[in-house]
This record gives sequence, structure tokens and C-alpha cells, in this order.
Amino acid sequence: MTGKRYSAAATVALICAAVVVTAPGAAYASPAPSPRPTDPAPRSDKSLEQVRKDIDELYHDAGVATDAYNAAEEKADKQSEQIVKLAKDIADGQAKLKRLQARAGAAARAQYRGGGMPDEAQLMLSDSPGQFLDGAGRMRQGQKATKGMLTELERTQEDLRIYAKDATARWKKLEANRKAKAASKKRIKKKIAAAEKLESTLEKKERERLRKMEEAAALKKQSAWVSSGVLKDIDGKASAQGRKAIAFATAQIGKPYVWGAEGPGSYDCSGLTSKAWSAAGRGIPRTSQEQWKQLPHVDVKNMRPGDLIIYHSDASHVGMYLGDGAIVHAPRPGRDVTITGAGSMQILGVVRPDK
Repeated sequence: MTGKRYSAAATVALICAAVVVTAPGAAYASPAPSPRPTDPAPRSDKSLEQVRKDIDELYHDAGVATDAYNAAEEKADKQSEQIVKLAKDIADGQAKLKRLQARAGAAARAQYRGGGMPDEAQLMLSDSPGQFLDGAGRMRQGQKATKGMLTELERTQEDLRIYAKDATARWKKLEANRKAKAASKKRIKKKIAAAEKLESTLEKKERERLRKMEEAAALKKQSAWVSSGVLKDIDGKASAQGRKAIAFATAQIGKPYVWGAEGPGSYDCSGLTSKAWSAAGRGIPRTSQEQWKQLPHVDVKNMRPGDLIIYHSDASHVGMYLGDGAIVHAPRPGRDVTITGAGSMQILGVVRPDK
């Protein structure tokens, strides 16, 4: 019945429109705009889900490249510090060498003034035996001092050769890391640009659906993780340093993710965790991959608030455990520092900065 009423009403409306258009002297109404052939058809959920997966993969690849960039930057910073120290050592060595050369020159001039006669001969020709014995003692001391000076001169010259060789090697490594940084930066920008381009093809409603799909996917993984009963065994308490790290990390909530950033206005995932633990008085590696490699591992069932959860098989993401199955993390470009489920991503393992 409803369908019939709708059909009849539509027929009446069409007839009325025809009368208005064809009636003599009547104002002509503009025809309803027909859909433009260039308007994209709305994506199906299946199609949009594939877009979501593609975007996730692109941002994951950007995250891997970001870790490589951060690692190269950290190495370059350390190498720059070492080169500065070597430069100081070289400058000090050159000053020392100059002083030693001046002393050697003075000794040579003194011998020249003595007529070129060796000290031993001059002492043997002395008229006073006491003066001879006293002079012989001074001569031995002088010989010892001269030998020590020459040894020191030779050692200083060798040190300078080693410093120069080490500095050259470190310059080469620094240049290699600069190139690695540039290559990683290029990959990051390429992946992020591709993800943003893909996302820009979506209509506003589709972008809203995409965000809901992301949330639903994360919630599904978190629910499965919680349903496994893992939280029943997790009852650790945060250490004093852990509480400080958590306070710092949660204070950054709402700040944007920016690759390579370490605050204070923006962060990437490992930039957030490394700065949080630095604020707690514990320095840790800059990248999630090095945090996984270098920090002590703990079982998930034994983790406590403040521990770091490393994600994905390549250790390309990290978040800080807050307790009650939640983490604080910097997710990806286009997102802000936030709290989410600890099991919403693939967990590789857990590390403890203050073990």
C-alpha cells in the first residue's frame, strides 16, 4: 500500500511538472541537474576496506623509513660529536708537538753553542773531579730527559696520525649516514604523499566511514586480545621512573604526529617514548627498533605501566603501556598522540627501560 501511495504521488508530481512546463505564458522551471558523468560512484564497504588496508600499508612503510631516518640521524649526531672531540685532540696534539719541537730545537742550539763537542768529552776535560762527577750526574739526567722528550715527540706524532686517520674514517661514516638519511627522507615523503593522495580521492562521507573502519578494526583486535585472558595475569605496578614517564607521555596527548619529531610540539612514535623516559631520568635508544634490540625484554604477562610495547614483526612502532590494557602512542601522519588499546596492533614484545 505504501508503495502504491508513493507511486501515485510521484505520478501526480510528474504531471504537475509537465503542466507547469507546457502551460502557455507560464514561467519555465529549470530542469533538475542530472548527475555529472565525472562524479565517482560511492565506494562499497569492501572497496573502502581495501583502501584502508592500502593506506595502512603505506603509513607502515613510512614508519619503517622513519625509523631508518631516526637511526641515521642519531648515528650522525654521535659521529659529529666524535669528530669535534677528535678535532680538539688533534689541535691539542699539534700544540704539544710544537712545544716538543721547540725544546728539541733549543737542545740542538745549545750543542751548537758548545762547539759541537759532546757533553761527555767536555766533562772529561774538566780540571775538577768533583765537578766532573757532578756534571756526569747532570749529564745522565739530561740524556734521560732528552730520550724521554724524543720518545714523547714520536708518540705525539703517532697519536696525530691515528687521530687524523680516525677522523677521516668518521667523516666517511658521517657522509654515509647523511646519504642514508636523505634516502629515508625521500622514501618517507613518497609513502606519505601516496597515502594522502589515496585518502584525498575519498568523499567526505567516505573519509568518515574510513575512520570508523579504522576504529572498528582496532577495536576488533583489542577485543580478541582482551578475550584471550591476557589481562588476568597483568597486575604490575609502575616504578617511580615509570610514573614520571607516563606523566610526560600523557601530557602530550593531542599533539600531532610528525615523522622524525621529538617534541615539544609534535612527535613520532619513538620520539614520544624516548623523550618520556628521558624526562624520567633514563636515556633510551631513539628508535623503536633499537629499543627492541637494546632494552631488556619482559613477558607480556609481567609487563607493568611505563613499559614499552613494540609492534609489528619489524619493530616499526612503539607505545607506552598505561595499565588496564591501554597504551599512549603517536599513531601515524594525520593523527595525534592518543590513548588506544594495547592489543589493537600486532604485538612483537615488551621492553622495560628501567629494569
